[in-house]
Amino acid sequence: MAPRTVTGGYVALGDSYSSGAGAGDYLDSGKECKRSSRAFPVLWAEAHAPASFTFAACNGAGADDVLADQLGHLSPRTGLVTLTVGGSDTGFVSVIAKCALGGTDGCLSAVSRARTTMDGSLASSLDRLYSAIRDRAPAARVVVLGYPHLYHLQGACALGLPDGERATLNDAVDHLNAVIARRATAHGFVFADVTAAFAGHEICSSRPWLHGVDVLAITESYHPTAPGQSLGYLPVLSRVS
Repeated sequence: MAPRTVTGGYVALGDSYSSGAGAGDYLDSGKECKRSSRAFPVLWAEAHAPASFTFAACNGAGADDVLADQLGHLSPRTGLVTLTVGGSDTGFVSVIAKCALGGTDGCLSAVSRARTTMDGSLASSLDRLYSAIRDRAPAARVVVLGYPHLYHLQGACALGLPDGERATLNDAVDHLNAVIARRATAHGFVFADVTAAFAGHEICSSRPWLHGVDVLAITESYHPTAPGQSLGYLPVLSRVS
């Protein structure tokens, strides 16, 4: 299928998976947000030359942060909006830490609490955010991208979480993606699933496109590498935009 022609500007909203935390080569204008020149929104804009490009995504942003801080870039002239958001709202970093330190019971409890948040407050926050995006950019095609599985099961990692807890975290990502997809489609947006694109490239695979835990660069842990942005996220966006 030929790419759609985007009339108007492109605005990239969202959290660290859109800003490119973990991909390196951070822009001087967005260092505090970990905005990378290797992030998929930048790569898409370079390939498609929209009328304008605004890179508003910021590391750590939750749905309410995007609503409060990023929507001022939208207008009736906006032709394309992309967005990743939801991981920060559900406390995924603390869930992973609990799984790493709290044993199986602690991991299951943390994931259960996160799922409750996904189904409750996150879903409500997404509805408010998606409604505001549509109000500010009534003509835009809005693509909401999901999150990849974190772990490749029965992979090459000799240490770390057992596979049972890795599978539990992957299942939690599936649940998060399902909540995001339902709310996105209810607002007439496109949901783009990236789990298949990252299959075989999760943490513990032979060629991971995600960083494992790194105590010296903790903000980059569990985020896509530059190949994760260019070979994982970018082709998925290109197919639907």
